Amino acid sequence: MTDRLEQQFAFLNEADRLKSVLRATTLVDGSRPENSGEHSWHLALYALVLADQAGPGVDINRVIRMLLIHDLVEIDVGDVPIHSQNGHAHASVETQAAEAKAADRIFGLLPADLRDDLRALWEEFEAAQTPDAVFAKSLDRVQPVMANLKSGGGTWATYNVTFEQLESRVGVKIARGAPGIWHWVKEMALPWFKA
Repeated sequence: MTDRLEQQFAFLNEADRLKSVLRATTLVDGSRPENSGEHSWHLALYALVLADQAGPGVDINRVIRMLLIHDLVEIDVGDVPIHSQNGHAHASVETQAAEAKAADRIFGLLPADLRDDLRALWEEFEAAQTPDAVFAKSLDRVQPVMANLKSGGGTWATYNVTFEQLESRVGVKIARGAPGIWHWVKEMALPWFKA
């Protein structure tokens, strides 16, 4: 029991470091960059509130679990803003390898049963093939869009993002898991890009 608790708390203490990882996206009020811990919490809340937008067979409890852990690898790797990647919407092979190494280390702090469960959930999110992961990934893409809309453009202005880039890098993933959300968000975003 003592060893298990030591491992569980070692992981929880390590996860606290996610609060120190700053993201490119700002808070909705634009006052400062959000941190990855805040982002993960906000996404879990997105899943809870937007559950009615999920497709058939999506288990919102699993989605929330995914979203709470999906960015833990940023403790080691940092945030890689989607619009900063020289026009590439996917993380580089080097970034993916670094994230896998971080997942080994971070989830490796846990007792074996939790390690295997949470690591598998993280891998499922990354692969974005199951209904739960597809919906989770769509929420992960829409939250920064909403922050950019509310903060006067945020990272779109910073990285000179065009609407076509937004649609190809972000919109496609939102529409795949939450088409109703993308339709609504697209209508909200278009005026910003036309201005």
